[in-house]
Amino acid sequence: MLGQLRHETVIDVPANVAWQLFGGLELGRIVGEQLPNLFEKIELVEGDGGEGTIFNLIFAPGLGFSNYKEKFTKIDNDNRIKEAETVEGGFLNIGFTLYRDRFKIIENGEDKCIVETTIEYEIMEEAAANASLVTLQPLIDIVQVASNYLLHNKNPK
Repeated sequence: MLGQLRHETVIDVPANVAWQLFGGLELGRIVGEQLPNLFEKIELVEGDGGEGTIFNLIFAPGLGFSNYKEKFTKIDNDNRIKEAETVEGGFLNIGFTLYRDRFKIIENGEDKCIVETTIEYEIMEEAAANASLVTLQPLIDIVQVASNYLLHNKNPK
């Protein structure tokens, strides 16, 4: 069984500025600091932020999953797309065979952009009821944290 969820958020910074944050490692640090109710810790396991980089996301207690590892599988600087797939734990432990997050930064005028967040997944038929656990809210929260950061820091790293 295949599934997909998508959401768009307009943020008040140029697309190239937003991509500087979303396309690199800094977003993980900021999210780890700004969303303690979601993440207890985000650890870099290997890599430099490019394709193949692996993170261990450790969730705050009581959120269902204790942790999972995700790997950057696509970073397209020209089209401003970053994809990460769960490679260990998390949704893979409850019948999902694929769980992919995507951030796409789309120009929307000179001083604004759209952050399109997408979750794509595949789940085994016998675990289909677990598809109801998939939610965009964590990605929406990440975009909000990034937007706030960008609006208050004129020169993101």
